[in-house]
Amino acid sequence: MIEQRTEMSSLQVAQSIGDNSFVFLPGSRMKTLLEATGPLSDWTAVVNSWDELELDTYLGDQRRFRKRRYAVYDLEGTSIAREPHQPHHQKTEYNPLFGGIERWFAPITPSVGEGPTLRTILSLCRTIFGALGPSVLRWHVEVHQIRIEAGSGELGYPTPEGIHRDGVDYVLVLLIRRSNIASGTTTVHGEGGRQLGSFTLTDPFDAALLDDSRVAHGVTPVTPLDPGKAAYRDVLVVTFRRHTM
Repeated sequence: MIEQRTEMSSLQVAQSIGDNSFVFLPGSRMKTLLEATGPLSDWTAVVNSWDELELDTYLGDQRRFRKRRYAVYDLEGTSIAREPHQPHHQKTEYNPLFGGIERWFAPITPSVGEGPTLRTILSLCRTIFGALGPSVLRWHVEVHQIRIEAGSGELGYPTPEGIHRDGVDYVLVLLIRRSNIASGTTTVHGEGGRQLGSFTLTDPFDAALLDDSRVAHGVTPVTPLDPGKAAYRDVLVVTFRRHTM
């Protein structure tokens, strides 16, 4: 597991990703980086917005463990512009389960999508990933709010497509909260499927940052600790891909 044991600047995080292809940042360190970047004044409202996600219908009628919302942004220079709502599309080589189709998800609400917390997260990502791609002037950014639920006798699959790449340049996975679940361990894999590291996002702001062109990742299924209570894992996934003009 690549875990940083001392306080790091955003540029040092970028260097660590460059050296190791990925990095895990405990929540306290990720939060420090975010607070140095911008405000998190609507954090509580952002967290609560996960209770308003809509069902991911692409899993089929019998698999109802994933809820989500989605938005796309154009980052050029210092600007952050939300794009008109559009489908999420991946090539089959990256997602054999859902690739090759346009998937329409409910949009991220304006209060979250234009709020200070999300813009701070995008700004920090731009600083870190921009240091890894200094020649990139414009980024295509996709943001996913995802809740994975686990019920009695039913596993929740954070990555139902298995170990995969997203088909982008860089990925942030940020834990929002988890409640009454076990497991959900992230694994990172290099050439030939060799496992390079593993870690479990357990606390708010725990983060994984990945060079998607160099490593694949997956997350083990989650199970409820108490089958009689709600059990879920809430994450924000942000992907950066250089914009093709």
